[in-house]
Amino acid sequence: MRFSFPLMALGLEVAMIVLFGLFAEYETDHGMIYQPNTTQITESERFFQLYPLFQDVHVMIFVGFGFLMTFLKKYGFSGVGINLFVAALGLQWGIIIQGILHSHGEKIQIGIKNIINADFSTATVLISFGAVLGKTSPIQMLIMTILEIAAFAGNEYLVGEIFQATDIGASMTIHAFGAYFGLAVAGILYRSGLRKGHRNEESTYNSDLFAMIGTIFLWIFWPSFNSAIAEPGDEQNRAIVNTYFSLAACVLTAFAFSSLVTHGGKLNMVHIQNATLAGGVAVGTCADMDISPYVAMIIGSIAGVVSVLGYKLLTPCFATKLRIHDTCGVHNLHGLPGVIGGLASIVAIVMGKSKKSTIAMQAAALGSSIGTAIVGGILTGLILKIPFWEQPSDQNCYDDSVYWEVKVGRSK
Repeated sequence: MRFSFPLMALGLEVAMIVLFGLFAEYETDHGMIYQPNTTQITESERFFQLYPLFQDVHVMIFVGFGFLMTFLKKYGFSGVGINLFVAALGLQWGIIIQGILHSHGEKIQIGIKNIINADFSTATVLISFGAVLGKTSPIQMLIMTILEIAAFAGNEYLVGEIFQATDIGASMTIHAFGAYFGLAVAGILYRSGLRKGHRNEESTYNSDLFAMIGTIFLWIFWPSFNSAIAEPGDEQNRAIVNTYFSLAACVLTAFAFSSLVTHGGKLNMVHIQNATLAGGVAVGTCADMDISPYVAMIIGSIAGVVSVLGYKLLTPCFATKLRIHDTCGVHNLHGLPGVIGGLASIVAIVMGKSKKSTIAMQAAALGSSIGTAIVGGILTGLILKIPFWEQPSDQNCYDDSVYWEVKVGRSK
């Protein structure tokens, strides 16, 4: 990897610098933002109003997702390190590709919403990374980042601009998309040599404890994720409150069903690390709608149950019947809850809780997100399957020492 990885990484960063030089500039105060019942505010003032929410989202991307992937006993360096590396590339590429689609031929105006949306685009890759964790090389992750964010940006433009669908917390466009993209890639990259498991594909007490740090950070900051780009005022307030209660309800049902489906009634740490977050995913699409807190709690409760049952029943089935090995179980944390979020938004519109979209447009958005993800994931998987991307051998999967300097003991 000594030459191929540095050359590709440096080449991509040079390309990013050139693209920013050609297409991007600072957002200016040439436009004033008007909020009802308030005075007009400048773009700069809006920047600092949203900056705390951006910080929360940023922590989720780099700390939450990173530590959530440290559960494998010999893959902690890669879980956190490649997460940082992929996110740093993804946020740059996300600004460019989304900016080009939304700028209508003019220069990209970089402001607070751009960088929040760039973090959102990066989240899709980090979700997909979970499905192939331990089985891909850093070079493959570079390629996947570029291809997936391009596909994500195209689908996000289709959902938001063409369908005019509402998805404020991105249950469909980020979570469902990222999960099914990752599953499609994992299906193409399936290794028959790993069908009976691998000695390194297990956790230890300490690695699970580190992963729980990621869970807690994600759980705490998820209301910011779902509300960051909502309209200021009532809609943003509702997005925070609905997410808050959905997450709280989800924890109770996830713990309850984890005990219910586990031998001896004990709690399973995999369920607790992941299923407790499903409520934040599932309520995302209708987070800013006037659905009432108790409905948000119902959505969160359903998501917690579905996520735990997914880990118990679907993950083994996917591995044995569909030949899709989902390392982190992203289908159960992001895929299924993302679909629940899309369906919940359709129900909310039927009940008259939002007039921003229609049933048909919400259904089209959900179908587009899943369909684009699967097609894009299959194509990306076929590219990543080309045998010169330095992918690890079967026996070296889930092992940091293949790509990292790992010091076993402390030298004197």
